[in-house]
Amino acid sequence: MKRIPLHWQILIAIALAVACGLVFGKDAHIGSLALLDAYTFVGTLFLNALKMLIVPLVVASIVTGVAGIGSVQGFGRLSMKTLTYYVATTLLAVLLGLLLMNIVRPGVGTTTLVATDEAKARLNQVQGRGVSDIAGVFLQMIPTNVVKSAVEGDMLGLITFSLLFGYFATRLASNMQTTVVNFFRGVYDVMLLITELVMRFAPIGIFALVAKVVATTGVNSFRQVAVFFVTVLAGLIIQNFVILPLLVRTLGRVSPLRHLRAMAPAMLTAFSTASSSATLPLTMDCTEKRAGVSKRISSFVLPLGATVNMNGTALYECAAALFVAQCYGIQLGFAAQFTIVLLALLTSIGVAGIPSASLGAIIIILNAVGLPPEGIALILPVDRILDMCRTTVNIYGDACGAVIIARSEGETGILTDLSARAK
Repeated sequence: MKRIPLHWQILIAIALAVACGLVFGKDAHIGSLALLDAYTFVGTLFLNALKMLIVPLVVASIVTGVAGIGSVQGFGRLSMKTLTYYVATTLLAVLLGLLLMNIVRPGVGTTTLVATDEAKARLNQVQGRGVSDIAGVFLQMIPTNVVKSAVEGDMLGLITFSLLFGYFATRLASNMQTTVVNFFRGVYDVMLLITELVMRFAPIGIFALVAKVVATTGVNSFRQVAVFFVTVLAGLIIQNFVILPLLVRTLGRVSPLRHLRAMAPAMLTAFSTASSSATLPLTMDCTEKRAGVSKRISSFVLPLGATVNMNGTALYECAAALFVAQCYGIQLGFAAQFTIVLLALLTSIGVAGIPSASLGAIIIILNAVGLPPEGIALILPVDRILDMCRTTVNIYGDACGAVIIARSEGETGILTDLSARAK
């Protein structure tokens, strides 16, 4: 019997969760067991499984990604161009998400969630933070104890350490460098396998999380989720069809329309699979054969981009954290929003190129600014569709980077005679 694809399982689970939440409400029991308690237990179990993956996955991903940059030309010209492009475009995406969420404010509506007592204590620490607290954010980036940072979920410090570790791993003797980098690549591959295992149970966990939200708040929260969906989708469209094409035109000095046509097969594949990693072979094929970028550029820029350049994901992470805060009635100050921007920028480096991998990164951001991680249940009904959309933005951002960097390296013949190349 053919297995139902995971995304359909998740959509069915969400539909069933909405139905169960509405029909049974929050006071239903099975014998002596309250359904709401069952939802809470299963949902917490799923969230704990996601949290379990965060530290090793982020550390291994960042170390291998940075080591990959450093291993080519010793952080030379091509490496620095690529890194600068990735940081700049990801920052633009995060700031766009921040701007739209503060203008539209989709989480401000008829439903305001009530946090747990533990979450309330943390929320009180978030409110009232101002510009003066920015110094504290930078202090967190230099941990006094890396192990303690990992235990306490201080991802800013852990990410800084991982960036430094990955960079200086490339400064070791070749035999030692190979050993260290291969170890972290192995860890990364193992964590991807464990992530796939956890995601097999995602329909059950998502069912419990969504059913709990519907049972306690009704359908009012879904009106806010619909506005959130439209807001994020608008941001992704602006990033993919306005900002990135403008960069192709101004920095690459080629036709963005031709580039969109050249990358259409890869973008459609990314949309259908919601996986940057799975789309990578086709992205490279379209970039080289249809856009005319040399293998020297594409073989370096694109695999690295599939790991560290996540424009759409970074925008989504930022928007999701702000949405959860708005749903809890929290006014985030400048320092808290700055932390969200910084973490969305940094954690997008450590997001695996597989469907729904950004859920762990969103939990990191929620924890960092004191927001309840269970708030992630609010975005789950629209996560799959937005995952498909943001993956498309991710791979198109990589492809734009390949064209821009190739042009800066003096390559000619890019996006010329497109009809002949497409054959």
